[in-house]
Amino acid sequence: MFKHMNMKANYAKEIPAAWKNISNVFTALGDPHRQRILLVFEPGERLNVGRIAETSTLSRPAVSHHLKVLREAGVLGSSKEGKEVFYWIEKAFLHDSLNAVLAYIDEEA
Repeated sequence: MFKHMNMKANYAKEIPAAWKNISNVFTALGDPHRQRILLVFEPGERLNVGRIAETSTLSRPAVSHHLKVLREAGVLGSSKEGKEVFYWIEKAFLHDSLNAVLAYIDEEA
């Protein structure tokens, strides 16, 4: 049988401050192509779109689109060097974002 439980009535009022960017991170990480792109990176490696596209079944424009989504979500950092844009995994941002969810689970759930 089910036990009646009190729900947090204010859950819909405001997303916790630590979660403000989490939705974008989960959306970015939820796509298998973007997951594969992340798996291309070696620790500390910086790659340009051409190198990433070489390892992918996707076209270069499709890879560029996925890189943009990952960058806008904060999952990847980027810098333009000459004509090339290099990307890297923003480990500290991902660590903080995922830890915010884990802390909620540990403390509130």
